[in-house]
Amino acid sequence: MLPQNLSLTFDNITTIVVVAAAISTGRRALYVHDLHCKYGKSSSKAPYDFGHLYTLLIHAGSIVRVSPTEVHISDIAATRKIHNVKSSFIKSPWYRSFTPPNVLNVFNTSDIELHRHLRRLLSSPMSESSLKHVEVFIRRNIDLAVKGITEEMSHRGAADVFKWWMFMATDVIGELSFGESFKMLESGKKNQYILDIEADGLAGGIRGTFPFMLKVSKVIPIPIFEAAAASAKRLRQYGEQSIERSKRVAAETESCSMLLEKLFRSDENGLSDSDIVNNATAYIVAGSDTTANTMTYLTWAVCKHPQVRDALVEELRSLPADFTDQNLRGLTCLNNIIKETLRLYCAAPSALPRIVPAEGVEFLGHRLPGGTTVSTQAYTLHRKPEIFPNPESFEPDRWTNPSKEMKDAFMAFGGGSRVCLGQHLAETELRLATAIFFRASPYAKVSTLDGMNDGDMDPHIFFLLSPKGKRCLISRD
Repeated sequence: MLPQNLSLTFDNITTIVVVAAAISTGRRALYVHDLHCKYGKSSSKAPYDFGHLYTLLIHAGSIVRVSPTEVHISDIAATRKIHNVKSSFIKSPWYRSFTPPNVLNVFNTSDIELHRHLRRLLSSPMSESSLKHVEVFIRRNIDLAVKGITEEMSHRGAADVFKWWMFMATDVIGELSFGESFKMLESGKKNQYILDIEADGLAGGIRGTFPFMLKVSKVIPIPIFEAAAASAKRLRQYGEQSIERSKRVAAETESCSMLLEKLFRSDENGLSDSDIVNNATAYIVAGSDTTANTMTYLTWAVCKHPQVRDALVEELRSLPADFTDQNLRGLTCLNNIIKETLRLYCAAPSALPRIVPAEGVEFLGHRLPGGTTVSTQAYTLHRKPEIFPNPESFEPDRWTNPSKEMKDAFMAFGGGSRVCLGQHLAETELRLATAIFFRASPYAKVSTLDGMNDGDMDPHIFFLLSPKGKRCLISRD
Protein backbone atom coordinates (compact mmCIF):
# COMPACT_ATOMS: atom_id res chain seq x y z
CA MET A 1 0.00 0.00 0.00
CA LEU A 2 1.53 3.28 -1.07
CA PRO A 3 1.60 5.72 1.87
CA GLN A 4 -0.64 8.69 1.09
CA ASN A 5 1.43 11.07 3.23
CA LEU A 6 4.88 11.88 1.86
CA SER A 7 5.99 13.74 4.98
CA LEU A 8 9.55 13.16 6.24
CA THR A 9 9.63 10.72 9.16
CA PHE A 10 12.41 8.99 11.06
CA ASP A 11 11.91 5.94 8.85
CA ASN A 12 12.22 8.19 5.79
CA ILE A 13 15.53 9.59 7.01
CA THR A 14 16.79 6.06 7.71
CA THR A 15 15.84 5.08 4.19
CA ILE A 16 17.84 7.97 2.73
CA VAL A 17 20.95 6.99 4.68
CA VAL A 18 20.73 3.29 3.77
CA VAL A 19 19.97 3.95 0.11
CA ALA A 20 22.80 6.51 -0.18
CA ALA A 21 25.29 4.07 1.33
CA ALA A 22 24.20 1.33 -1.03
CA ILE A 23 24.18 3.44 -4.20
CA SER A 24 27.70 4.65 -3.47
CA THR A 25 28.84 1.07 -4.05
CA GLY A 26 26.93 0.71 -7.30
CA ARG A 27 24.01 -1.19 -5.79
CA ARG A 28 20.55 -0.49 -4.45
CA ALA A 29 19.33 -0.74 -0.86
CA LEU A 30 16.37 -2.96 -0.02
CA TYR A 31 15.01 -0.87 2.86
CA VAL A 32 12.06 0.73 1.08
CA HIS A 33 8.70 1.29 2.71
CA ASP A 34 6.32 -1.00 0.83
CA LEU A 35 8.93 -3.76 0.72
CA HIS A 36 9.67 -3.28 4.42
CA CYS A 37 5.99 -3.58 5.27
CA LYS A 38 5.50 -6.59 3.01
CA TYR A 39 8.60 -8.62 3.88
CA GLY A 40 9.39 -7.41 7.40
CA LYS A 41 12.64 -6.25 8.94
CA SER A 42 14.62 -9.11 7.40
CA SER A 43 14.22 -7.51 3.98
CA SER A 44 16.29 -4.52 5.12
CA LYS A 45 19.16 -6.88 5.92
CA ALA A 46 19.21 -8.52 2.51
CA PRO A 47 22.21 -7.93 0.21
CA TYR A 48 22.15 -4.51 -1.43
CA ASP A 49 21.73 -5.82 -4.96
CA PHE A 50 20.05 -3.89 -7.78
CA GLY A 51 18.58 -6.92 -9.54
CA HIS A 52 17.30 -8.41 -6.30
CA LEU A 53 15.64 -5.13 -5.37
CA TYR A 54 13.67 -4.92 -8.59
CA THR A 55 12.80 -8.58 -8.39
CA LEU A 56 11.21 -7.77 -5.01
CA LEU A 57 9.47 -4.78 -6.57
CA ILE A 58 7.80 -7.14 -9.05
CA HIS A 59 6.24 -9.01 -6.13
CA ALA A 60 5.58 -5.92 -4.00
CA GLY A 61 3.31 -4.36 -6.56
CA SER A 62 3.21 -1.96 -9.49
CA ILE A 63 3.64 1.18 -7.39
CA VAL A 64 6.12 1.47 -4.51
CA ARG A 65 7.48 4.45 -2.60
CA VAL A 66 11.28 4.21 -2.32
CA SER A 67 11.98 7.54 -0.59
CA PRO A 68 10.05 10.42 0.97
CA THR A 69 9.55 12.05 -2.41
CA GLU A 70 10.05 9.29 -4.99
CA VAL A 71 7.74 6.55 -6.25
CA HIS A 72 8.63 3.71 -8.62
CA ILE A 73 5.99 2.49 -11.05
CA SER A 74 5.99 -0.67 -13.16
CA ASP A 75 2.49 -0.43 -14.56
CA ILE A 76 2.27 -0.25 -18.36
CA ALA A 77 -0.60 2.25 -18.55
CA ALA A 78 1.04 4.58 -16.03
CA THR A 79 4.40 4.25 -17.77
CA ARG A 80 2.87 5.16 -21.10
CA LYS A 81 1.19 8.22 -19.57
CA ILE A 82 4.44 9.40 -17.98
CA HIS A 83 6.40 8.95 -21.21
CA ASN A 84 3.71 10.12 -23.61
CA VAL A 85 5.04 12.38 -26.38
CA LYS A 86 2.87 15.22 -25.08
CA SER A 87 3.55 14.41 -21.44
CA SER A 88 4.05 17.20 -18.89
CA PHE A 89 6.19 14.93 -16.70
CA ILE A 90 9.53 16.70 -17.16
CA LYS A 91 12.91 15.15 -16.51
CA SER A 92 14.14 15.38 -12.94
CA PRO A 93 16.99 17.82 -12.18
CA TRP A 94 18.84 14.69 -11.04
CA TYR A 95 20.04 14.19 -14.62
CA ARG A 96 22.18 17.32 -14.40
CA SER A 97 24.39 15.59 -11.84
CA PHE A 98 25.90 13.56 -14.66
CA THR A 99 27.69 16.62 -16.04
CA PRO A 100 29.87 19.31 -14.49
CA PRO A 101 27.98 22.31 -13.06
CA ASN A 102 26.23 24.64 -15.55
CA VAL A 103 26.53 22.19 -18.46
CA LEU A 104 23.24 21.60 -20.28
CA ASN A 105 22.66 19.25 -23.19
CA VAL A 106 19.85 17.41 -24.94
CA PHE A 107 20.15 14.56 -22.45
CA ASN A 108 20.03 16.34 -19.10
CA THR A 109 17.92 19.46 -19.64
CA SER A 110 14.52 19.73 -17.94
CA ASP A 111 13.58 22.70 -20.12
CA ILE A 112 10.94 21.44 -22.57
CA GLU A 113 11.51 24.22 -25.12
CA LEU A 114 15.31 23.86 -25.05
CA HIS A 115 15.02 20.10 -25.43
CA ARG A 116 12.60 20.49 -28.34
CA HIS A 117 15.02 22.92 -30.03
CA LEU A 118 18.04 20.66 -29.54
CA ARG A 119 16.18 17.56 -30.62
CA ARG A 120 14.98 19.23 -33.79
CA LEU A 121 18.60 20.02 -34.68
CA LEU A 122 20.04 16.65 -33.72
CA SER A 123 17.39 14.04 -34.56
CA SER A 124 17.16 14.10 -38.35
CA PRO A 125 20.82 13.09 -38.91
CA MET A 126 20.07 9.98 -36.81
CA SER A 127 17.01 8.97 -38.82
CA GLU A 128 16.99 5.65 -40.64
CA SER A 129 17.13 7.36 -44.03
CA SER A 130 20.12 9.54 -43.04
CA LEU A 131 22.05 6.58 -41.62
CA LYS A 132 22.03 4.88 -45.02
CA HIS A 133 24.53 7.51 -46.18
CA VAL A 134 27.07 6.54 -43.51
CA GLU A 135 26.51 2.78 -43.44
CA VAL A 136 29.76 2.18 -45.30
CA PHE A 137 31.66 3.96 -42.54
CA ILE A 138 29.82 2.09 -39.78
CA ARG A 139 30.54 -1.23 -41.48
CA ARG A 140 34.21 -0.39 -41.94
CA ASN A 141 34.58 0.07 -38.20
CA ILE A 142 32.74 -3.16 -37.49
CA ASP A 143 35.00 -4.99 -39.93
CA LEU A 144 38.02 -3.60 -38.07
CA ALA A 145 36.56 -4.76 -34.75
CA VAL A 146 35.89 -8.28 -36.01
CA LYS A 147 39.38 -8.39 -37.52
CA GLY A 148 40.83 -7.41 -34.15
CA ILE A 149 38.72 -10.04 -32.39
CA THR A 150 39.73 -12.87 -34.72
CA GLU A 151 43.42 -11.92 -34.53
CA GLU A 152 43.30 -11.87 -30.73
CA MET A 153 41.56 -15.26 -30.77
CA SER A 154 44.36 -16.65 -32.93
CA HIS A 155 47.32 -15.50 -30.85
CA ARG A 156 45.74 -15.60 -27.38
CA GLY A 157 43.18 -18.37 -27.66
CA ALA A 158 40.28 -16.04 -26.84
CA ALA A 159 39.34 -12.43 -27.44
CA ASP A 160 37.87 -9.84 -25.10
CA VAL A 161 34.84 -8.75 -27.12
CA PHE A 162 33.86 -6.25 -24.43
CA LYS A 163 37.00 -4.29 -25.28
CA TRP A 164 36.59 -4.53 -29.06
CA TRP A 165 32.91 -3.63 -29.12
CA MET A 166 33.73 -0.61 -26.96
CA PHE A 167 36.40 0.50 -29.44
CA MET A 168 33.98 -0.02 -32.32
CA ALA A 169 31.04 1.90 -30.84
CA THR A 170 33.25 4.76 -29.64
CA ASP A 171 35.06 5.14 -32.95
CA VAL A 172 31.74 5.21 -34.81
CA ILE A 173 30.09 7.82 -32.60
CA GLY A 174 33.31 9.84 -32.36
CA GLU A 175 33.45 10.45 -36.09
CA LEU A 176 29.74 11.12 -36.33
CA SER A 177 30.02 13.71 -33.56
CA PHE A 178 33.38 15.39 -34.17
CA GLY A 179 34.19 14.34 -37.73
CA GLU A 180 37.20 12.27 -36.70
CA SER A 181 37.50 8.74 -35.33
CA PHE A 182 39.36 8.13 -32.06
CA LYS A 183 41.26 5.38 -33.95
CA MET A 184 41.09 3.00 -31.00
CA LEU A 185 40.34 0.10 -33.32
CA GLU A 186 43.66 0.78 -35.03
CA SER A 187 45.70 1.27 -31.86
CA GLY A 188 43.93 -1.44 -29.85
CA LYS A 189 43.79 0.70 -26.72
CA LYS A 190 41.86 3.56 -25.12
CA ASN A 191 43.07 7.09 -25.68
CA GLN A 192 43.11 9.92 -23.15
CA TYR A 193 39.78 11.31 -24.31
CA ILE A 194 37.96 8.08 -23.48
CA LEU A 195 39.76 7.74 -20.14
CA ASP A 196 38.61 11.27 -19.34
CA ILE A 197 35.01 10.47 -20.26
CA GLU A 198 35.10 7.44 -17.97
CA ALA A 199 36.53 9.49 -15.09
CA ASP A 200 33.91 12.18 -15.54
CA GLY A 201 31.16 9.54 -15.71
CA LEU A 202 32.23 8.01 -12.40
CA ALA A 203 32.28 11.44 -10.77
CA GLY A 204 28.82 12.10 -12.20
CA GLY A 205 27.45 8.99 -10.52
CA ILE A 206 28.81 10.16 -7.18
CA ARG A 207 27.48 13.69 -7.72
CA GLY A 208 24.04 12.22 -8.37
CA THR A 209 24.09 10.15 -5.19
CA PHE A 210 25.74 12.70 -2.90
CA PRO A 211 25.12 16.16 -4.44
CA PHE A 212 26.46 17.89 -1.34
CA MET A 213 29.89 16.34 -1.99
CA LEU A 214 30.52 18.78 -4.81
CA LYS A 215 30.26 21.72 -2.39
CA VAL A 216 32.43 19.89 0.14
CA SER A 217 35.09 19.30 -2.53
CA LYS A 218 35.49 23.07 -2.95
CA VAL A 219 36.66 23.28 0.65
CA ILE A 220 38.24 19.86 1.19
CA PRO A 221 40.15 18.37 -1.76
CA ILE A 222 38.56 15.10 -2.89
CA PRO A 223 40.77 13.16 -5.33
CA ILE A 224 37.98 11.81 -7.53
CA PHE A 225 36.54 15.32 -8.08
CA GLU A 226 39.98 16.81 -8.67
CA ALA A 227 40.65 14.16 -11.32
CA ALA A 228 37.21 14.77 -12.83
CA ALA A 229 37.87 18.52 -13.02
CA ALA A 230 41.13 17.91 -14.89
CA SER A 231 39.32 15.48 -17.20
CA ALA A 232 36.52 17.97 -17.85
CA LYS A 233 39.08 20.64 -18.81
CA ARG A 234 40.79 18.30 -21.30
CA LEU A 235 37.42 17.22 -22.72
CA ARG A 236 36.42 20.82 -23.37
CA GLN A 237 39.76 21.63 -25.00
CA TYR A 238 39.48 18.61 -27.26
CA GLY A 239 35.89 19.47 -28.10
CA GLU A 240 36.73 23.07 -28.97
CA GLN A 241 39.60 21.96 -31.21
CA SER A 242 37.36 19.39 -32.93
CA ILE A 243 34.60 21.94 -33.50
CA GLU A 244 37.03 24.37 -35.14
CA ARG A 245 38.36 21.60 -37.38
CA SER A 246 34.85 20.48 -38.36
CA LYS A 247 33.81 24.03 -39.17
CA ARG A 248 36.77 24.42 -41.49
CA VAL A 249 35.88 21.17 -43.24
CA ALA A 250 32.24 22.26 -43.53
CA ALA A 251 33.27 25.57 -45.09
CA GLU A 252 35.62 23.92 -47.59
CA THR A 253 33.55 20.91 -48.64
CA GLU A 254 29.98 19.83 -49.25
CA SER A 255 30.07 17.36 -46.35
CA CYS A 256 30.77 17.58 -42.64
CA SER A 257 30.19 15.68 -39.42
CA MET A 258 26.78 14.05 -39.69
CA LEU A 259 25.65 14.90 -36.18
CA LEU A 260 26.64 18.56 -36.35
CA GLU A 261 25.64 19.27 -39.92
CA LYS A 262 22.49 21.23 -39.09
CA LEU A 263 24.31 23.19 -36.42
CA PHE A 264 27.07 24.28 -38.78
CA ARG A 265 24.94 25.00 -41.83
CA SER A 266 22.05 26.91 -40.22
CA ASP A 267 22.59 30.51 -39.17
CA GLU A 268 19.08 30.61 -37.76
CA ASN A 269 19.20 27.44 -35.65
CA GLY A 270 22.88 27.17 -34.83
CA LEU A 271 24.09 26.97 -31.24
CA SER A 272 27.15 28.43 -29.58
CA ASP A 273 30.41 26.51 -29.83
CA SER A 274 30.02 25.67 -26.15
CA ASP A 275 26.56 24.20 -26.78
CA ILE A 276 27.90 22.15 -29.69
CA VAL A 277 30.73 20.77 -27.56
CA ASN A 278 28.34 19.89 -24.72
CA ASN A 279 25.94 18.03 -27.00
CA ALA A 280 28.61 16.28 -29.03
CA THR A 281 30.26 15.06 -25.82
CA ALA A 282 26.89 13.83 -24.56
CA TYR A 283 26.41 11.91 -27.81
CA ILE A 284 29.76 10.19 -27.45
CA VAL A 285 29.00 9.13 -23.88
CA ALA A 286 25.48 7.98 -24.78
CA GLY A 287 26.54 6.23 -27.97
CA SER A 288 29.60 4.31 -26.83
CA ASP A 289 29.08 2.39 -23.56
CA THR A 290 25.43 1.69 -24.38
CA THR A 291 25.91 -0.02 -27.74
CA ALA A 292 29.14 -1.72 -26.66
CA ASN A 293 27.60 -3.22 -23.52
CA THR A 294 24.53 -4.45 -25.39
CA MET A 295 26.66 -6.03 -28.12
CA THR A 296 28.84 -7.68 -25.46
CA TYR A 297 25.84 -9.26 -23.75
CA LEU A 298 24.40 -10.32 -27.11
CA THR A 299 27.64 -12.08 -28.07
CA TRP A 300 27.86 -13.78 -24.68
CA ALA A 301 24.20 -14.86 -24.58
CA VAL A 302 24.26 -16.31 -28.10
CA CYS A 303 27.52 -18.17 -27.42
CA LYS A 304 26.01 -19.54 -24.18
CA HIS A 305 23.13 -21.04 -26.15
CA PRO A 306 24.52 -23.17 -29.02
CA GLN A 307 21.06 -23.88 -30.42
CA VAL A 308 20.39 -20.15 -30.74
CA ARG A 309 23.84 -19.58 -32.26
CA ASP A 310 23.39 -22.37 -34.80
CA ALA A 311 19.97 -21.09 -35.87
CA LEU A 312 21.44 -17.61 -36.31
CA VAL A 313 24.41 -18.86 -38.33
CA GLU A 314 22.09 -20.88 -40.58
CA GLU A 315 19.95 -17.80 -41.20
CA LEU A 316 23.02 -15.67 -41.97
CA ARG A 317 24.15 -18.14 -44.64
CA SER A 318 21.26 -16.90 -46.79
CA LEU A 319 22.83 -13.46 -47.10
CA PRO A 320 24.63 -12.34 -50.24
CA ALA A 321 28.36 -11.61 -49.94
CA ASP A 322 27.72 -7.88 -50.33
CA PHE A 323 24.79 -7.71 -47.89
CA THR A 324 23.72 -4.40 -46.39
CA ASP A 325 21.75 -3.45 -43.32
CA GLN A 326 18.61 -3.51 -45.46
CA ASN A 327 19.15 -7.26 -46.00
CA LEU A 328 19.28 -7.76 -42.22
CA ARG A 329 16.05 -6.01 -41.31
CA GLY A 330 13.90 -8.95 -42.39
CA LEU A 331 15.87 -11.72 -40.67
CA THR A 332 13.64 -13.18 -37.96
CA CYS A 333 16.24 -14.98 -35.85
CA LEU A 334 18.72 -12.08 -35.91
CA ASN A 335 16.17 -9.46 -34.90
CA ASN A 336 14.62 -11.71 -32.25
CA ILE A 337 18.06 -12.11 -30.67
CA ILE A 338 18.62 -8.36 -30.62
CA LYS A 339 15.19 -7.74 -29.11
CA GLU A 340 15.69 -10.39 -26.41
CA THR A 341 19.14 -9.04 -25.56
CA LEU A 342 17.67 -5.56 -25.18
CA ARG A 343 14.94 -6.99 -22.93
CA LEU A 344 17.31 -8.79 -20.55
CA TYR A 345 20.36 -6.53 -20.80
CA CYS A 346 19.20 -3.12 -21.99
CA ALA A 347 21.85 -0.44 -21.61
CA ALA A 348 19.91 1.79 -19.19
CA PRO A 349 17.65 -0.51 -17.12
CA SER A 350 17.40 1.59 -13.97
CA ALA A 351 15.10 4.41 -12.86
CA LEU A 352 14.21 7.21 -15.27
CA PRO A 353 12.99 9.91 -12.85
CA ARG A 354 10.33 12.40 -13.91
CA ILE A 355 8.54 15.17 -11.98
CA VAL A 356 4.78 15.02 -11.43
CA PRO A 357 3.17 18.22 -12.82
CA ALA A 358 1.83 20.85 -10.40
CA GLU A 359 -1.76 19.63 -10.55
CA GLY A 360 -0.75 16.18 -9.32
CA VAL A 361 -1.78 12.82 -10.72
CA GLU A 362 -3.47 9.59 -9.68
CA PHE A 363 -1.87 6.25 -10.48
CA LEU A 364 -3.36 2.89 -9.48
CA GLY A 365 -5.65 4.51 -6.91
CA HIS A 366 -2.92 6.59 -5.25
CA ARG A 367 -2.80 10.37 -5.46
CA LEU A 368 0.67 11.83 -6.05
CA PRO A 369 1.10 15.57 -5.39
CA GLY A 370 2.85 17.87 -7.83
CA GLY A 371 6.62 17.86 -7.48
CA THR A 372 6.84 14.18 -6.54
CA THR A 373 9.51 12.22 -8.40
CA VAL A 374 7.97 9.30 -10.25
CA SER A 375 10.35 6.78 -11.80
CA THR A 376 9.84 4.03 -14.32
CA GLN A 377 12.52 1.53 -15.22
CA ALA A 378 12.91 -1.17 -17.84
CA TYR A 379 14.41 -3.73 -15.47
CA THR A 380 11.08 -4.52 -13.79
CA LEU A 381 8.86 -4.02 -16.83
CA HIS A 382 11.04 -6.39 -18.87
CA ARG A 383 10.77 -9.08 -16.19
CA LYS A 384 7.06 -9.13 -15.43
CA PRO A 385 6.26 -12.87 -15.58
CA GLU A 386 2.67 -12.28 -16.67
CA ILE A 387 4.03 -10.52 -19.76
CA PHE A 388 7.31 -12.40 -20.28
CA PRO A 389 7.03 -16.05 -19.08
CA ASN A 390 10.34 -17.37 -17.71
CA PRO A 391 11.56 -13.75 -17.61
CA GLU A 392 15.17 -14.54 -16.64
CA SER A 393 15.60 -16.98 -19.54
CA PHE A 394 17.17 -15.92 -22.83
CA GLU A 395 14.44 -16.97 -25.27
CA PRO A 396 14.63 -15.02 -28.56
CA ASP A 397 11.75 -16.97 -30.10
CA ARG A 398 9.32 -15.21 -27.75
CA TRP A 399 9.56 -12.23 -30.13
CA THR A 400 8.39 -14.14 -33.23
CA ASN A 401 4.77 -13.27 -32.41
CA PRO A 402 4.94 -10.72 -29.58
CA SER A 403 1.78 -9.78 -27.72
CA LYS A 404 0.59 -6.18 -27.43
CA GLU A 405 1.61 -6.24 -23.76
CA MET A 406 5.17 -7.28 -24.71
CA LYS A 407 5.44 -4.41 -27.16
CA ASP A 408 4.00 -1.91 -24.69
CA ALA A 409 6.30 -3.06 -21.86
CA PHE A 410 9.45 -2.83 -23.97
CA MET A 411 11.42 0.27 -22.91
CA ALA A 412 15.00 -0.47 -23.94
CA PHE A 413 15.31 3.01 -25.49
CA GLY A 414 13.06 4.93 -23.12
CA GLY A 415 9.91 6.47 -24.53
CA GLY A 416 7.95 9.51 -25.54
CA SER A 417 9.60 12.79 -26.49
CA ARG A 418 12.78 11.76 -24.62
CA VAL A 419 13.22 8.44 -26.43
CA CYS A 420 16.87 7.74 -27.24
CA LEU A 421 18.05 9.91 -30.14
CA GLY A 422 20.56 7.25 -31.19
CA GLN A 423 18.12 4.33 -31.31
CA HIS A 424 18.34 3.81 -35.07
CA LEU A 425 22.14 4.06 -35.05
CA ALA A 426 22.36 1.54 -32.20
CA GLU A 427 20.05 -0.91 -33.97
CA THR A 428 22.04 -0.57 -37.19
CA GLU A 429 25.30 -1.27 -35.35
CA LEU A 430 23.78 -4.26 -33.52
CA ARG A 431 22.43 -5.82 -36.72
CA LEU A 432 25.64 -5.37 -38.70
CA ALA A 433 28.00 -6.35 -35.87
CA THR A 434 26.03 -9.50 -35.05
CA ALA A 435 25.88 -10.62 -38.66
CA ILE A 436 29.53 -9.89 -39.46
CA PHE A 437 30.87 -11.46 -36.26
CA PHE A 438 28.91 -14.72 -36.40
CA ARG A 439 29.60 -15.16 -40.11
CA ALA A 440 33.30 -14.85 -39.27
CA SER A 441 33.10 -17.07 -36.14
CA PRO A 442 30.14 -19.47 -36.58
CA TYR A 443 31.29 -21.76 -33.75
CA ALA A 444 32.16 -19.06 -31.22
CA LYS A 445 31.76 -20.03 -27.57
CA VAL A 446 32.39 -18.50 -24.15
CA SER A 447 35.99 -19.09 -23.04
CA THR A 448 37.26 -20.08 -19.60
CA LEU A 449 40.68 -18.54 -20.28
CA ASP A 450 42.15 -16.61 -17.33
CA GLY A 451 39.29 -17.74 -15.11
CA MET A 452 36.53 -16.19 -17.22
CA ASN A 453 33.14 -17.29 -15.83
CA ASP A 454 29.50 -16.25 -15.70
CA GLY A 455 30.21 -14.11 -12.64
CA ASP A 456 32.17 -11.74 -14.88
CA MET A 457 28.93 -11.04 -16.73
CA ASP A 458 26.81 -10.23 -13.66
CA PRO A 459 25.20 -6.84 -14.38
CA HIS A 460 26.95 -3.91 -12.69
CA ILE A 461 24.71 -0.86 -12.78
CA PHE A 462 25.57 2.81 -12.28
CA PHE A 463 22.53 4.02 -14.25
CA LEU A 464 24.02 2.17 -17.28
CA LEU A 465 24.52 -1.58 -17.27
CA SER A 466 27.91 -3.23 -17.86
CA PRO A 467 29.57 -6.59 -17.10
CA LYS A 468 30.89 -6.77 -13.54
CA GLY A 469 34.21 -8.23 -14.68
CA LYS A 470 34.68 -5.59 -17.41
CA ARG A 471 35.56 -8.36 -19.85
CA CYS A 472 33.94 -11.06 -21.98
CA LEU A 473 36.30 -13.67 -23.39
CA ILE A 474 35.09 -15.54 -26.47
CA SER A 475 36.94 -18.30 -28.36
CA ARG A 476 36.32 -19.79 -31.78
CA ASP A 477 35.78 -23.40 -30.70
